Amino acid sequence: MRAEEGVSPVNDHTFLRVDGELARLIADYDWALTPLGPIDAWPQSLKSTISLILHSPVPIVTLWGELGIMIYNDAYSLFAGGRHPQLLGSEVRKGWPEVADFNDNVMKVGLEGKTLAYLDQELVLHRSGKPERVWMNLDYSPLINEDGVPCGVMAIVVETTAKIKAEQALRNETRLLQILNRTGANIAAELDLGKVVQMVTDAGVELTGAQFGAFFYNVLNKEGESYMLYALSGVDKDAFSKFPMPRNTAVFEPTFKGEGVVLSHDIIADPRYGRNAPHKGMPKGHLPVRSYLAVPVTSRTGEVLGGLFFGHNEPGKFQPDHETLLVGVAGQAATAIDNARLFQAADRELTVRRNAEEALQRLNATLEQRVLDEIAERSKTEEQLRQSQKMEALGQLTGGVAHDFNNLLQIISGNLQLLAKDMAGNARGERRIENALAGVSRGSKLASQLLAFGRRQALEPKVVNIGRFIAGMGDMMRRTIGESIEIEIVRSGGLWNTLVDPAQIENALLNLAINARDAMPDGGKLTIEVGNASLDDAYVRRNPEAEAGQFVMLAVTDTGTGMTPAVLAQAFEPFFSTKSVGRGTGLGLSMVYGFVRQSGGHVKIYSEIGQGTTVKLYLPRAQQNEDELIETDLGPTIGGTETILVAEDDEEVRATVVEMLGDLGYRVLKAKDAASALSIIESGVPIDVLFTDVVMPGPLGSPELARQARQRLPQIAVLFTSGYTENAIVHGGRLDPGVELLSKPYQREALARKIRHILALRRERG
Repeated sequence: MRAEEGVSPVNDHTFLRVDGELARLIADYDWALTPLGPIDAWPQSLKSTISLILHSPVPIVTLWGELGIMIYNDAYSLFAGGRHPQLLGSEVRKGWPEVADFNDNVMKVGLEGKTLAYLDQELVLHRSGKPERVWMNLDYSPLINEDGVPCGVMAIVVETTAKIKAEQALRNETRLLQILNRTGANIAAELDLGKVVQMVTDAGVELTGAQFGAFFYNVLNKEGESYMLYALSGVDKDAFSKFPMPRNTAVFEPTFKGEGVVLSHDIIADPRYGRNAPHKGMPKGHLPVRSYLAVPVTSRTGEVLGGLFFGHNEPGKFQPDHETLLVGVAGQAATAIDNARLFQAADRELTVRRNAEEALQRLNATLEQRVLDEIAERSKTEEQLRQSQKMEALGQLTGGVAHDFNNLLQIISGNLQLLAKDMAGNARGERRIENALAGVSRGSKLASQLLAFGRRQALEPKVVNIGRFIAGMGDMMRRTIGESIEIEIVRSGGLWNTLVDPAQIENALLNLAINARDAMPDGGKLTIEVGNASLDDAYVRRNPEAEAGQFVMLAVTDTGTGMTPAVLAQAFEPFFSTKSVGRGTGLGLSMVYGFVRQSGGHVKIYSEIGQGTTVKLYLPRAQQNEDELIETDLGPTIGGTETILVAEDDEEVRATVVEMLGDLGYRVLKAKDAASALSIIESGVPIDVLFTDVVMPGPLGSPELARQARQRLPQIAVLFTSGYTENAIVHGGRLDPGVELLSKPYQREALARKIRHILALRRERG
């Protein structure tokens, strides 16, 4: 039926008096060409159903009759994408041919008077002309005509693709972090060179999905073009045994010269490929390679130790994220190889010295005891060296991974927070977003704990009187520990001040208290003691990690089960725990150790089985007066109308923060690096806040950008953000004076409060 000229088609039919595109399209459609016939002839049941769905904000489509003639509402037209408006009035089998069998079953069940429901159902649709994986919640109900007979199906379609992809991304990032942590911990503890490179190669294959990976050692012949295969993963070594070692070709040369990463989506089409005789490419019988990724492994001295190479027989398998992951792994591999070389050199030296000592013992039996003492002392020193190297390697791993991992968490967190607005009122969706955000929080906490252990966190130290600080924690400690454990706090008079991050000392004390509580399952006594202490040279000789001087000593003592010597020796190692599965991460003591060491202090544990444990923290004395600690503002989240320039190199992070700031009411400018941000500042546009990532590519660094911004706009407020700050704004493990930092990943509320905080500081300066 066609509308007459000058008369609104919607007004021709009472049941179509609904604002919206679909009401007009339905009224204007020539239904006489379909099995439904003209609208005037439609049964009342069909008209009522159409009126119902047109008023609904939820995507709904009716499949009328045995052929499933499609009539839907405005919300469904958005879901249909490029298929709309051709779907209107079409048979469902012909409208969605890629899922025809699925819809045939829907029609069969619905016309039998039965219902169907699918949760997060995965389908492949061609909404934009190409296959697209989507997930949906689908509910199908039969439609009943005036005679009480099923005459069609009503489908409610809610797309959950964004949620499913966010969950998949979070699971994948968690898996990558687990692989990196496992690899870092394993290679840090391994001093066998062959095992180190094998573990790194295996990890690279697992991280990238490569079919095979190899590590070639940079051992050159006199022509300077021969390399030695050292490790292979994904295939048997026989696959390479019949081929000569690679030569200094255009493909291999950049890696072995340390010129950077070589990433080719199709190496056969790469202009560098096939330029060297005699093979002009891969020799006959070689494993097929299309995707190619190579990363140099460079020593801390600048020497190129070798290269990690990964291949796949399909093109386009390696992405920039894989490159980033492997650069971090290659850095840890270089550290581990350097450490293994040092160990081998130390081992050779020890062997030489041991032989000399044995000869001396034979010449002069009276020196026997002195020689034995010297050997024991050297063995102890070497063990401490190995432990120190292992801790340093783990610290470098956590720092290298934290920046990219926290950026990824920021992308996930930001998009989940933005998605929460769209899901408002959808209880199921809100609950799942809340669960996903909780996972992001756990990932962030894990990264923060690893940074604390690795002495890579950005501390914000204050001059604190630990005695007064702990006294204020009494109530919180009692709530944490429970009523079955007695708590006694002992504070010495004349207590010195110390320079320490208050939040970190609070976390450290809570970790120690929780460990003590778990060691006293049947109750007991927890004693927290604060006093002054001086460590002399004799103590330092017995404890090489310590430094002589004046310290404030914080001791936590329990009457619990105590530790065996074996457990005590591993107490500070990350992920080591004697608790049952699910009761701890094994990072508590590691975090305390890293924080105290980064603060210039020393940690010592005393424990005996059945007698309890004492953990002593020695924090350096500060001569300055105590700082006033300001309570954190946890009031309502507010925005503003000021102009904020966002400088962030990660496009996805930049997009989410720009949208969050826009939702808070701010006018937002954006730049992909420091140079672009400076150009915007120099353009003369008024800017109130510069919000910049600390670590960005390009010759202009973020601290220099902030300095030049203040030269041009003296009243501008500057806020840094990063998942890991390196040494740009942190020196000696502490934030530079006057620097404001918001660590990734951050919540919308934290961002809003920090922006208002720095704007308030700007007003005070003005």
